[in-house]
Amino acid sequence: MANKIEDLVEEQVVRWHGVEPPNAAGHDYAKGMAGLIASFEKLRGELQFEDEPSSFEAALQETKERAP
Repeated sequence: MANKIEDLVEEQVVRWHGVEPPNAAGHDYAKGMAGLIASFEKLRGELQFEDEPSSFEAALQETKERAP
């Protein structure tokens, strides 16, 4: 199994879609995934939406502007 994220992305494309990355742009896209994943990993533990309120409707009510 590959270690680099770009290799993993390319392997998944081949397995799921049956095509090889066709050109340099495809390879660059796969390399860009590493930065995207790292950005999401930095946010781990900081996002708080799942705490409360636990439903979409409750979230809408919670953020609704209050009348003075």
